[in-house]
Amino acid sequence: MCAIFRPKAPFEYHSKDEFPARLAGWIGHVFYDVLPDHGYEIREEQIFTAFQLADAVCRRKVHFAEAGLGTGKTFAYLLTAISYARFTGKPVVIACASTALQEQLVGSGGDIETLSRLLNLDLDVRMAKDPRQYICDERVNRLVNQPLGQPGRALEEVVRWAEVTKRGERSEMPQVSDRVWAQIAWDETESCEVCSSRGFCKLVKAREHYRPARDLIVCDHGIFFEDLWTRDERIADGKLPLLPDYAAVILDEGHKVMLPAAMRAGQQVVKEDIDSMLSLLEQIQGARTSLVSITFAMRSATAKFFKTLYEAASQDEGTDRLAVQVGDELLEAAGALRRALDVLYVELQYEQELHLESLSTAQLQAFEARIERTTAALARFYRNRGQEAIVWVDRVDRSFWVVPRDLSRLLRTRLFAKKIPVVFSSATLSAGGDFSYFARTLGLEEPSGSSVDSSFDFEKQVLIYLPRRLPPGDEATWFPLALKRLVSLLKLSGGRALVLTSAPSDVRKLRKGLKEYQLPFELLWEDRAERGYLVRRFREEVSSVLVGSGFWEGIDVPGAALSLLVVWRLPFPPRDPLIEARRHEAIEKGLNPLTAVDYPEMGLRLKQGCGRLIRKSDDRGVIAVLEPVQGTPWEQVVREALPAGAGVVGRLSDLCGFLKK
Repeated sequence: MCAIFRPKAPFEYHSKDEFPARLAGWIGHVFYDVLPDHGYEIREEQIFTAFQLADAVCRRKVHFAEAGLGTGKTFAYLLTAISYARFTGKPVVIACASTALQEQLVGSGGDIETLSRLLNLDLDVRMAKDPRQYICDERVNRLVNQPLGQPGRALEEVVRWAEVTKRGERSEMPQVSDRVWAQIAWDETESCEVCSSRGFCKLVKAREHYRPARDLIVCDHGIFFEDLWTRDERIADGKLPLLPDYAAVILDEGHKVMLPAAMRAGQQVVKEDIDSMLSLLEQIQGARTSLVSITFAMRSATAKFFKTLYEAASQDEGTDRLAVQVGDELLEAAGALRRALDVLYVELQYEQELHLESLSTAQLQAFEARIERTTAALARFYRNRGQEAIVWVDRVDRSFWVVPRDLSRLLRTRLFAKKIPVVFSSATLSAGGDFSYFARTLGLEEPSGSSVDSSFDFEKQVLIYLPRRLPPGDEATWFPLALKRLVSLLKLSGGRALVLTSAPSDVRKLRKGLKEYQLPFELLWEDRAERGYLVRRFREEVSSVLVGSGFWEGIDVPGAALSLLVVWRLPFPPRDPLIEARRHEAIEKGLNPLTAVDYPEMGLRLKQGCGRLIRKSDDRGVIAVLEPVQGTPWEQVVREALPAGAGVVGRLSDLCGFLKK
């Protein structure tokens, strides 16, 4: 008789071949027996998702697990993740869309702690935060001792905290602005090999803590992709990868992965970083005359490049990534800056050999690393007139981004070719159960997938309003009619509304248009206060109305405060460089970019927006789409994005009874 093989799994199995069947049996036992005994309802959508996901993981497939709001998809993937980690003897990575979601998953009362308690499992779960969430001792010391004087008042509190903190995490100082934190946080250009805190700094201690995790490592998308892109290079350089070897990866909020994947594969060029470096170099006592003239030339080349860059950037308000018109003048400015950087790099090596005391070896090496990264970005941009890269200007910090165009190829070779299970989990991965757009974006041909609707009863909880008498036309014709309809809707609902626009310019037009109506509700405008404050106010002031283009996802307002969701304009994608690259790829493959990219993007965004309305089983409300839909080429896309089973009406009078119940 064969001995029972138990590598700490939560169930018994006699051989590796038996593991998949035993896993499925255990999952069924948990959902049908254990959880109901603790007051959890049986949700068939959740159980179906769990079974499909477990099968895909055991077959080591790439799997899309789409599960609507309220299905409990986290429990669905955690059961397989825990079991598979113990089966393989390696941790499973769960990558979240943000640090806040990491902490929500791992923290007190989170899904992992809850599942561990209910199943009586002693889980080893550790969190891997982005390196930029930790202070750098070297940068703090340098800031205090810099030749340009002591740190300003805003930094004094941070410096005092840095002297006593044990963890050195950003979460310990939530009041610190991004600008201040950037001056003392770990930076990839720092030369850790010559750092006086090498081996025992806050970041190293954090890595030493999470690397031995046996069951789960919970990180964000950014650190997962940074590990993916740098793993081979770090190993070749004799360094440990950011993450240990893992058995599988589950990408929660998987529809968001392409932006962090692109940003971690690319380079960012920040004018302020270059200017700061030059200012410090100009303070070197006893520097060679050549360094002084070189820094002067660098300032001129930097100013010229960024002036030309900003002039070439679009002013599209629908995106934070401004497209860049690549022309001869910009390419020439990029080439001139690159040559100036090359000259400065050589000069710094001479200065380092002189053992100047004004700047530490670590700082000089950090400057050299920054120059290398900036040069690499400019070279990638300059090569083949920018055809090999996707570039943009960040609207907020005005930095220049250069990322590789062939992201799907990188994903295939660095991730999917490993033949380990990769799961993308989200409520919005498909258009009516069709995953082809997302699969094409990732460069996948035949992923497995499962899709279940929300467990909410949309037939009873949601009514959809598609007005019949708002004819399509130009902005001048449509706007006043749509504005009157919006006012009628707000009066009917007594406020309690979220109005989603497709661009900040729509917010300004609405504010101007609504002034004459003197509505008896508090109107909360996206561009008039901080996002967190607006959402809190919206929750607290039940009759208020929140208006903005940035609330399509990421806000949770259950209850009566959100009873009406108005889609002012359909969220067709803007002239975003990442989307533009997909349009070009579609054309190269002989596809229509409208139907292959724009319509699916709009549908996924609309589905995310509609998901703001119903957050609990006793919520109810109306979704009103004020941009004409009926008879348009995208009507089917819109209908598939709306909550399945909800009734559709075309007259305002049909909403009265529903909103007043």
